[in-house]
Amino acid sequence: MKTAIVTDTNSGLTVEKGREQGIYVLPMPVIVEEQNYLEGVNITNQQLYQAMVDDRELSSSQPSPGDVTDLWDRVLNDGYEELVYIPMSSGLSGSCYNAMQLASEYDSRVWVVDNHRISVTLMESVLDGKYLADRGLTASEIKKRLEANAYQASIYVTVNSLKYLKKSGRITPSAAAIANVLNIKPVLTIQGEKLDSYAKVRGTRQSEKKMIEALKADLSARFSDIPSKRLRIGTAGTFEKEEEASRWLDMVQAAFPESSVYYLPLSCSIACHVGINAAGIGVSVIEERD
Repeated sequence: MKTAIVTDTNSGLTVEKGREQGIYVLPMPVIVEEQNYLEGVNITNQQLYQAMVDDRELSSSQPSPGDVTDLWDRVLNDGYEELVYIPMSSGLSGSCYNAMQLASEYDSRVWVVDNHRISVTLMESVLDGKYLADRGLTASEIKKRLEANAYQASIYVTVNSLKYLKKSGRITPSAAAIANVLNIKPVLTIQGEKLDSYAKVRGTRQSEKKMIEALKADLSARFSDIPSKRLRIGTAGTFEKEEEASRWLDMVQAAFPESSVYYLPLSCSIACHVGINAAGIGVSVIEERD
């Protein structure tokens, strides 16, 4: 049985990068000044960052049901008998639940995975799914494996500005004002479900150090019994300047010299919530590879 792997750009994979690896990727929508855009189709990360600099009104949105089913139909018409769809965590968006409702019309040819991940950890799940599909596992078997491993991941992120967290209602305007005056940077975490507060520190460099400390603690505690070859560390961000992205990657690589650390830009729809010059780090337990 030929099984396709499908995800969205919240995984950090672009349509082009997905195509190179035999993975179908749905572009996520963002809205700028009431104009709808699709990531990688008619808006880039840098264009979105510029919209933030220009203080333009923006927000993220779920993909339309038609866009989702159009992609599924195209995949199934490409010669695949079934597909596994791996969207962002249901704890962060309703798009996963909506996809499950749509899948009920496909007579068990579409299997939606809710493995509670986003960004670099979601990408590792997608790559695991592709690995399993290439080895002949069915869509239902892949869904079961990925969801069983759902919470074997950890993410930390810090934001440069509290503007967008205030806008989403995650913090009050007065708390945001005090934090800005004191240069307080929140360190947030995702441990399988929603975005939660982890720590508050002064200054960007201290928040970056705090994230590295937190990941080291996870590796020495939660993941201490996992072989290093099954641990993947990734960094992400919404940096305006490439040198800042490189600096963050180099800093994390130096902290974890035994790992091959990589960097991915956060998707446009995630950037709408964290703003520019945010930084993140994550670790995932991956399938044991041949």
